[in-house]
Amino acid sequence: MNVAGLFDAFRTPDLRRKLLITLGMIALFRLGAVVPTPGVDYTAVQTCINLVQGNSLYSVINLFSGGALLQLSVFALGIMPYITASIILQLLTVVIPRLETLKKEGQAGQAKITQYTRYVTIALAVLQSTALVALARTPGALLQGCPEDLVPDDSLATAFIMVITMTAGTGLVMWLGEIITDRGVGNGMSLLIFASIISTIPSQFASILSTRGSFAFSVTIAVGLVLIAAVVFVEQAQRRIPVQYAKRMIGRRMYGGSSTYIPLKVNMAGVIPVIFASSILYLPALLVQLSGSQAPWAQWIARNFQTGDSGVYIATYGLLIIFFAFFYAAITFDPNEVADNMKKYGGFIPGIRAGRPTAEYLDYVLTRLMTAGSLYLAAIAIIPFFAFGAFDIGQDFLFGGTSLLIIVGVGLDTVKQIEAQLQQRSYEGFLR
Repeated sequence: MNVAGLFDAFRTPDLRRKLLITLGMIALFRLGAVVPTPGVDYTAVQTCINLVQGNSLYSVINLFSGGALLQLSVFALGIMPYITASIILQLLTVVIPRLETLKKEGQAGQAKITQYTRYVTIALAVLQSTALVALARTPGALLQGCPEDLVPDDSLATAFIMVITMTAGTGLVMWLGEIITDRGVGNGMSLLIFASIISTIPSQFASILSTRGSFAFSVTIAVGLVLIAAVVFVEQAQRRIPVQYAKRMIGRRMYGGSSTYIPLKVNMAGVIPVIFASSILYLPALLVQLSGSQAPWAQWIARNFQTGDSGVYIATYGLLIIFFAFFYAAITFDPNEVADNMKKYGGFIPGIRAGRPTAEYLDYVLTRLMTAGSLYLAAIAIIPFFAFGAFDIGQDFLFGGTSLLIIVGVGLDTVKQIEAQLQQRSYEGFLR
């Protein structure tokens, strides 16, 4: 990172305003993550967190909320309802023709889909906050092993106020993310998750150092550095498919004759598959806990999905990442559409006929890239389970792979956006 480039960014009025807006929204988000919801006994919550630290069923959503979930804060649900709503809408886009048509209508259609996503987000926030409040009102239900009464007043009015507060908090978080995306720098939702994870990492490292010793701490740092290097290397890798445009006479002027390329990243889906897979995996154990069932199927789910270190959990996690990687790439890059646009403007891939053969070639290349990219994502997310588990620090740093993927991926994307805006203003850039 170039310090001079950072000063250039803040010397540029427009970019400085965007950076300040982004930092302000993140600061507001972190503030809401520590403000307790009305009706919650903050002292009892802290006692329970210290008592059962690292053993919670909700570690994934607590990670993405920056610890706000288990503290029952205003932003307890964080960005998870929005992520779940996005998953639902993207899945429905494939099966509902109306949504597929909206997706093809460009910006206007995408705005409509975004509006539907907001509605689903609020509905999910009501459901999730109701379940969270119901668990919090029963001692030992939310934070198992802690008998403290987290909500002293168990009246219906208090529960209603808590549900409304958490739902409003989710709406505010969604608004903060959209403000960052529209008026700031980077993807707002990703940056909020980035800020949440960053806020928990110092305490995780401190916990490892104090409870496991300096050797385990050094191994954790070494594994993290290796994973960071691997993530940066793969995230920057791309397959460039050459494209040649034939010369065309329009009026009295000759157009075309240029050559360019289509950049296809090895990891086209970014960190989205990891976030989607993580958010889905906590649902089975949550369902068992809410139902209170002791049936054989419920015991099997509790045994394999509660702690996140079982073979079934790791295998399911990897398969979900691979599935979502292919799914996300399929809905963001359509080989047939790209081939049609190339044919319309006189473009072709050298050695490949225009039209259907071009689409088949692009699909072939995309499949090979996504095979490598999805396996890379799954490996990076799963390796820490074994590396950290060998030193018995899995519970302290359980989601190291997920955290690193999100931190490095979001960080690279944000820095690239700053770099691009600096280059537009004739500065040397943010990176050298």
